[in-house]
Amino acid sequence: QGEKTPNAGGQRTRGNPEKEREAGGGGAQGEKMPKACRRRTRGDPDLETEREAKKRSLAAEEASPSAMFAAFERGDAPQSEAKSERVYDVVESVTEESSGSPIPLLHETYIPDELASHPGIHHAFELAEAKYNAEKDHRYALFTMARGPPHSCLFNERRLLPICETAKDAVLLVSGSVIRLSSSLGRVPLNKCCGLWFQQDEEKKTAIVLTSAHLVRKQDPSVMNQWTGKYHRDARVIVHLLDGTTARGSLLYLQEHYEIALYEVTMHKPVELPTFNDTVHSGQDVFRLGRDDESLDLKITHGRVEYKIPVRHERCHYLYFSSDESRHRLLHDDGGPIVDLEGKVVGLVNNHINETFVPSCILHKCLDFWRSFKCMPRLHLGMTFTSINLLDPVCIERMKRKHNIESGLIVQQVSKGSYAEKLGIRKGDVIEGFNGKYVSTTIELESMLVDICWDHFDQRNKLYAEKDVSVLIYNAAKLCRRTRNLTVVVSDFGEDIIEGTYAITIE
Repeated sequence: QGEKTPNAGGQRTRGNPEKEREAGGGGAQGEKMPKACRRRTRGDPDLETEREAKKRSLAAEEASPSAMFAAFERGDAPQSEAKSERVYDVVESVTEESSGSPIPLLHETYIPDELASHPGIHHAFELAEAKYNAEKDHRYALFTMARGPPHSCLFNERRLLPICETAKDAVLLVSGSVIRLSSSLGRVPLNKCCGLWFQQDEEKKTAIVLTSAHLVRKQDPSVMNQWTGKYHRDARVIVHLLDGTTARGSLLYLQEHYEIALYEVTMHKPVELPTFNDTVHSGQDVFRLGRDDESLDLKITHGRVEYKIPVRHERCHYLYFSSDESRHRLLHDDGGPIVDLEGKVVGLVNNHINETFVPSCILHKCLDFWRSFKCMPRLHLGMTFTSINLLDPVCIERMKRKHNIESGLIVQQVSKGSYAEKLGIRKGDVIEGFNGKYVSTTIELESMLVDICWDHFDQRNKLYAEKDVSVLIYNAAKLCRRTRNLTVVVSDFGEDIIEGTYAITIE
């Protein structure tokens, strides 16, 4: 664990399916074998992972040889080594300034005792004191002396003393990749969000920003704490660079289900690309970063990762940023990073009001898919879930003792008219596995859904097609298990669950 995927930029990419088929499949004579057989005859998993990584690396280099990508890491990387000693050449600079007269020190004025009775001394003192105060104000206006409020949570917060120094280094490490974006419809401002540099192409002089799709989504004022309005893909987007200049952003792709968007910007200077970490755990100390609307000053909020049962309008793949710093909730932090103590991005803020974020393991798969196929599909199941792991241990133990259920996903909603409804899946049933693999969390499920899409595209199938997956279901009403084939849709649209309704009649 902790190793970087050995490719250009450290990101996982899919190999070329044609080249993989030509490689011989793994038989003794280089014979072609069915895909299922190849899976059952795999040897050392570490060796297989290395081979796959090399194939994906070659594919990425062929696709864009001049592009640099943000790095992704799997697992907990080792702690950063101590900072190396920084040195410089001891050579005295010869400049025009050094040859001129030095700026005099500030000296506070006073009246000597022997001149206290002099008739003009008090007038002279007033003039000298005014000059002193003016020079003092000028000194305090220097950028090195500007230390006034607002202060971040990493300044004189006693509760964060055990991690303060490490956290400062982590935040500053990733800060250069955090930028501000704004959108408008005509002359009417729409939204403000944060974003991260994700990719740069030095030859084309372009860079790509990863941000929240809320940047171009108009919020319905009648609905609190959630985004329900229309996406305005044609909105004008401005990227506010850290040097105080701005650049126009062009929409490359918008994924409604994960609520992320990619914008391309013309850049003639290098940008700082962050490192992502796919691993994050409950209770972990993290920091949410954003930028001030006017000054572009960094905004830092401390919190901890939390797994929760999502409410009705929230996606099942969300994680939660648990913080007591309510004074920061009005900031436009959507699209900003969630950073760990190593300065690595573990998620992207989805809704700073509800404190939700999309974990990097999902972003990793989505961005990898986009690089290869210019889309970010997933399987639409027509259901929402709650992980058994999030229940009270008393409930988990009861399920295990009485029904031999240790883990799985409890069905919360079934969309009206969906294939899941036609298959007989109902609220309260337990989905224990997909395609022969057990599943215990909604994050694992989301990862599986994207991986199945990989196989779908490797077989040269198209977007918006139907596909059958095997589902292991525990029927909570009949107390029995069954395995069924569920028809799902491969789509990059947002999945909406339609509630079943019926009209009451009077006989």
